[in-house]
Amino acid sequence: MNSPRALIKAMRPRQWVKNVLVLAGPLAGGMLGMASTWTAILLAFVTFCLASAGIYLINDVIDREADRLHPVKRNRPIASGAVSVPVALGVGTALLIVSPLLAVLLGHGTLGVVLGVYSLLQLSYCLWLKHQAVIDLAVVSSGFLLRAVAGGVAVGVPLSMWFMLVAAFGSLFMVAGKRYSEIKLLGEGQSLTRKSLEAYSASYLRFVWGMAGSATIVFYSLWAFSLVRTVEFIPQVSIAPFVIALMRYAVDIDRGGAGEPESIVLGDRVLQVLGALWLLTFTASVVVG
Repeated sequence: MNSPRALIKAMRPRQWVKNVLVLAGPLAGGMLGMASTWTAILLAFVTFCLASAGIYLINDVIDREADRLHPVKRNRPIASGAVSVPVALGVGTALLIVSPLLAVLLGHGTLGVVLGVYSLLQLSYCLWLKHQAVIDLAVVSSGFLLRAVAGGVAVGVPLSMWFMLVAAFGSLFMVAGKRYSEIKLLGEGQSLTRKSLEAYSASYLRFVWGMAGSATIVFYSLWAFSLVRTVEFIPQVSIAPFVIALMRYAVDIDRGGAGEPESIVLGDRVLQVLGALWLLTFTASVVVG
């Protein structure tokens, strides 16, 4: 019990890939060419890893009894007994305190505020909001959005209206897809870990992730066509890999395989190639401008 390996597993390091979203703001603002930018991005990434790890520990302590009834979650270290409740609570609380404090001490007060807001929202989610239908979708989506915002505030780049809209609806697309996959696994009206799932039907969640996906594509396309660049076609070209990647991810949602978004991203080579193509064209549009 309480081995370092089990404790690290309880922090869900595979899900830390989500924190790469801190790159989004600096990338959109064309700020990746400066060394100081990468220092700030690294700080945002590390502090979000600490904060999210703390949330995962506390969440799994709260859900440990329900997780033991779940076909997959029962293997989590806290639910299985590999990590004790006192240790998980102690380490989780320490991480939530250290994360914003580290940002503030290193001169990034605004990043510390974003981390504080993230922690408060996610704690509220763990204690209550996860059981409130629709609200739970909004809160989990805000976690992705705040990661994107964190990178921008860390480097001091203004975040455009289009960036915020794409990040917001893209986050909702992923979260609604995750819930849809859970419904596919457990069945409609069934809930082993959160009451909000009982309020959702597969058709409703399909509507939400379809709406969010459409909005993400529309707002991204409006952003691309609104840019005035020396080589004007480059931003528009980036729409193609962006849309195809979204459609590829939707295939995994539709078959109920999007329960863990990070597993899809890390395991789908075609999706990774599409992401690389999008990143290449997106970066080119920023550099040319």
